[in-house]
Amino acid sequence: MDFAFIGMAAALCLSAAGSAFGAGYAGMASVGAWKKCYAAGKPAPFIMIAFSGAPLTQTIYGFLLMNFIKSAYEAGADPGLAFGVGLFGGLAIGLSALFQGKCAAGASDALGSTGKGTANYFIVVGIVETVALFTLVFCLLLLG
Repeated sequence: MDFAFIGMAAALCLSAAGSAFGAGYAGMASVGAWKKCYAAGKPAPFIMIAFSGAPLTQTIYGFLLMNFIKSAYEAGADPGLAFGVGLFGGLAIGLSALFQGKCAAGASDALGSTGKGTANYFIVVGIVETVALFTLVFCLLLLG
């Protein structure tokens, strides 16, 4: 069995799983916040769609990492390195998506209640996304 291919699959699947959980948390919170707005007769902020979708970008990072692992492996990288980078890189990216979704869920709840603070909430969501970007870049350095 070639562990490099497991690493490639892990990079994509773990990041996608994190995206699914994160988007699920954020989406459920957005729906709940909209419901509160409608019940109170207040306008429901459409921008919560962006909070709900924010964790999805980590799936793209996982896909990119998978392709970078494949290229490195085809260029002669050690299969163990490819496995480790895929497993741990995918896990870190997936956890970033999960917690980004939790932050986005809190942001949706707060925005729905107050109608204020959108920029601040996006900054927090972006900070959590930065973990995934750093992970992708550092994994590329490991493969290079």
